[in-house]
Amino acid sequence: MKIVSPHQMSDIESLAYRDGSSESDFMEEAGSGVALVVHDFVENNDLERNIILLCGKGNNGGDAYVAGVHLLHLEYEVMAIQAHPIEECSSLCKINYERFVHEGGRLADDDFSAFQKSCVIIDGLFGTGFRGGVQEPFLSLIRMANASKLPIIAVDIPSGLNGDTGQSETDSESVIIAAETAFLGLPKRGFFLNGGWDHVGKLRYVDFGLPKRYIEESKTDLVMLSDDIVKPLLPVIKRSRHKYQAGYVVGLAGSPGMPGAAILSSTAAYRGGAGIVKLLHREGMQDELASSPPELIKIPFRPNDSERVVGYLNDANACFIGPGIGMTREIRDLLKIVLPKISKPCVIDAEGLSIIAEEAIALPKGAIITPHTGEMARLLKMNSHPIIDEEYLMTCRKFAESNAVTLVLKGGPTYIFHPGCQIFVNPTGDPGMATAGSGDVLTGLIAALLAQGLSPLDAAIVGVYVHGLAGEHAAAELTSYGMMASDIYFHFPEAFKFYHL
Repeated sequence: MKIVSPHQMSDIESLAYRDGSSESDFMEEAGSGVALVVHDFVENNDLERNIILLCGKGNNGGDAYVAGVHLLHLEYEVMAIQAHPIEECSSLCKINYERFVHEGGRLADDDFSAFQKSCVIIDGLFGTGFRGGVQEPFLSLIRMANASKLPIIAVDIPSGLNGDTGQSETDSESVIIAAETAFLGLPKRGFFLNGGWDHVGKLRYVDFGLPKRYIEESKTDLVMLSDDIVKPLLPVIKRSRHKYQAGYVVGLAGSPGMPGAAILSSTAAYRGGAGIVKLLHREGMQDELASSPPELIKIPFRPNDSERVVGYLNDANACFIGPGIGMTREIRDLLKIVLPKISKPCVIDAEGLSIIAEEAIALPKGAIITPHTGEMARLLKMNSHPIIDEEYLMTCRKFAESNAVTLVLKGGPTYIFHPGCQIFVNPTGDPGMATAGSGDVLTGLIAALLAQGLSPLDAAIVGVYVHGLAGEHAAAELTSYGMMASDIYFHFPEAFKFYHL
């Protein structure tokens, strides 16, 4: 699913209008789709059927009124706040305002009491073309909506957010904080840049009837992962396979006092489908690793056993290096010898990346690296954590190209860079995944997918998407407050099951 700028989206729609598409038909389809998103949200969260519309003067307000009409037909109570004099609104906004009132929709007399009587807010104040600072009365409405703590469903984009940059030209309090954004046709760049991700909530696709040929002709550097992309990439499982065909993974991870990361990565590799997993760990850690799964084969090594370590790593179908491995001089010297000799697909994470950055070790060609922004800053020799803007994404893309690696930049959202490819953005996941060990789980999952025969790019795509989806399942059961990293791989089966229905 291509990610476009508001200007690109406008150009795509203009081509459709030129060839005979109807703006009013598009609005009807858009509003109907938004209504279904709202209905699903209400049903899934067992909420009362009381809706409030926040409507501006443009077609975004018209979309909201159409959604309101469809919700009235579904026996919802729907009230609207028209934030701009209706006689100054777009023609389609006025038409659908009148239709909404004719169908029994009510207009709010008092903004505050309207919020008190509602369970869900539909945000139709500003569309993707919005620029500049938010002025009154819109500013007060946005702040009141956010302060209400009611779930907000944004139409196409949260009001006040710049669809190009993901920034607010006033302040973050002047942008709607949506529980979900029902984006129309294609996701917009601003969802994923700067602070946009903190405002869009869960992204929900609404097809408003735009002919696909116009989308196919558009060009973009960014692509959002979706079920349609991921499902065909899943490893094929043959009924006759044995454990080595299922995927043989070897991990070089863990250090005295830090066994957890190694256990998380190794267990995630098993949960990700690997048939056999071996963990190379420092001599003397046997007792610390006693709580690891009984399936895990544990092999101690000494730092001067470099050739033995290389042999184990290259015997596997895929390997992972770095989680919890420590930063001692001995480990640094070991990796200087080991990394240039790796011939199998590998995932490098955590302290492995920090050592590479500090010791200027060349990355193995074709490796997958999975830094968070702090680790990436060290690889790029930056002095501070970056702002995720277009310039920074291009810098990461250049790094992946020049080092011939697949780069998984972890965060909310996660980005995937691969030589010669567009930049992939992952929409799955939950804020509860921001907990120690989540990255180690991702490392093990990607290694398992590599061992099952996926290419580095495909393993990164599937791994990141499934990892995020499993995190969503974990948060649904345990809440974003209560989940931890190991809960993610316990929910891998739910994520994988989804693709085998």
